[in-house]
Amino acid sequence: MQGYKYFDKQALERVDSAVLMAEELVNNFFKLSAGHWLRNRYDIKTAKDLASHERVSGPFAQVVKYEARKKEVPLGSSSFSLYKVCLQDPAILSLVEKDKAILLDPFLLYILTHELVHVARFLRFEHRYENVGEADLTMAEERKVHHLTHAILHRVSIPGLSKVFIYYGEWRETPWIDRPGKNFE
Repeated sequence: MQGYKYFDKQALERVDSAVLMAEELVNNFFKLSAGHWLRNRYDIKTAKDLASHERVSGPFAQVVKYEARKKEVPLGSSSFSLYKVCLQDPAILSLVEKDKAILLDPFLLYILTHELVHVARFLRFEHRYENVGEADLTMAEERKVHHLTHAILHRVSIPGLSKVFIYYGEWRETPWIDRPGKNFE
């Protein structure tokens, strides 16, 4: 694809670092053990490794759910959900190039934390993946996930993260309360 920008080697190393940090932060926030993540699988891929239906125009990332099973186990009862976080390199790189206030490292951390919050909520049955196509539920869920992402990251000290919070600020303007008396702002 001519003009399609992918992360270079240096950017991929930065993605890898952001993944490790996002995983740790989300695990700690939701009190998930490493074993929980391993039993309930997910994978993170960049645009170069995405199938054509996993590439989207607009969002910086998306989560796609697949049903999977180990090759050596042919029975359907051994199937499990696999959530694939699909990073959209062109959209991410385009914004970072266009808006010099947004730095790649904190932007990647926010995006990956946000997508892993979605995955954690699916795994904990706090939101059903099947509802993703329902516009009202999706908008409410996106607001919840942005609030949770901010709650996870607001204590992290990374240069440029405050600019990313400003960029996503409108997603947190509507108050959201998960449980009575529990506001994550």
